[in-house]
Amino acid sequence: MNYYSLNKQAPYTTFKDAVIRGLAPDKGLYFPETITPLPASFFEDIGQLSYETIAFEAIKQFVVPDIPASILKTIIADTLSFDFPVIPITDNIATLELFHGPTMAFKDVGARFMARCLGYFNENNTNDVTVLVATSGDTGGAVAHGFLNVKGINVVILYPSGKVSHIQEMQLTTLGHNITALEVDGTFDDCQAMVKTAFLDAELCNHMQLTSANSINVARWLPQLFYFMFAYKQLHKTHKELVFSVPSGNFGNVCAGMMAQQLGLPVKHFIAANNANNVVTRYLKDAIYQPHPSVQTISNAMDVGDPSNFVRIQEIYKNSFTTIQEHLSSYSFTDTQTQDALLELYSQYNYVADPHGAVGYLGCKAYLKENPRAYTVFLETAHPTKFLNIVEEVINQKQPLPPQIQAVMGKEKVAIHISTYGDLKTFLMR
Repeated sequence: MNYYSLNKQAPYTTFKDAVIRGLAPDKGLYFPETITPLPASFFEDIGQLSYETIAFEAIKQFVVPDIPASILKTIIADTLSFDFPVIPITDNIATLELFHGPTMAFKDVGARFMARCLGYFNENNTNDVTVLVATSGDTGGAVAHGFLNVKGINVVILYPSGKVSHIQEMQLTTLGHNITALEVDGTFDDCQAMVKTAFLDAELCNHMQLTSANSINVARWLPQLFYFMFAYKQLHKTHKELVFSVPSGNFGNVCAGMMAQQLGLPVKHFIAANNANNVVTRYLKDAIYQPHPSVQTISNAMDVGDPSNFVRIQEIYKNSFTTIQEHLSSYSFTDTQTQDALLELYSQYNYVADPHGAVGYLGCKAYLKENPRAYTVFLETAHPTKFLNIVEEVINQKQPLPPQIQAVMGKEKVAIHISTYGDLKTFLMR
């Protein structure tokens, strides 16, 4: 499989090179040259297939031969070491829980898959690779855990000071070893801009091998299509029109779902559920795509004012605004609405959600007002105890800490404060 840059000014390249580079030389995101749908029989028989078989069949065309099929199967088995249950909420709303991994966030799948791919590519390399990643919350912890002690890989995580939850911060600042956290005086967009600038800095790139573990990297982004198929495996016998509501920040997750649809997954529609950072919600109303500075909300992992992956969505649908509208709806919700949804889910349905899942739930309700026959599934992207103060205050109920969270509580935070790209470059060039 070859990959091309969405800016169309860089040579085609392999999966291996796309993973190692992260971003193309012309600043574009990489995209697979072809997408070959899976046979209809795959989806007809999906109820009898294991998660590992589903994942292998779904992603092998994008990875083999850069990674041999036998190695890819091992990588997938290591990645999918936890469950992905669909939990009914109402007659036409369910949630897909993606928080049963080691850092209790959906990004565990992409981070673990990418770490193992990069570890394979780097096993005979005498030079270290530096993984440079910006996080608005959950990416940092998932990447830190996924790459912890991987030979030849150093990880540098940029996160916005005061704009991630305490537990999220502990998950990315307490591991040590090959993981370094940089606390940035600014927003997630500032962190993301620094990372992109670093990849385009010739002096820095000549000094060290850089790659990204944000969802701009194909090895972080593509495996997220797995769990959309896992949800269908659990729901296909309902014979209902399946719609996914995805809490959306950088739009890698909903875009991965669309890739699953391109492979033939029978999905009717997608909902991009936004908080106050609603670039795409506004775009789908007036066809004007206008990024804006991010604002802080209680669903902080979605506090993104310039979503990187939306260009991939445009590529999937051939840059047709009409076609995008046919496949994607988007709604924006306030913090107050999010809090009300958290309370509603708990008081009416005895379900404890996190703020991001609550936004996804609101997306389902908004869509069902005009499409009452649909069966909607919102993605519960992080465990509610990662946002303990918010959740406990809203539902007025103490929550027990799962083992994954208890493991980081009380540890010493170690982070380096930076303010500018110059600070980042100085640190990396040391």
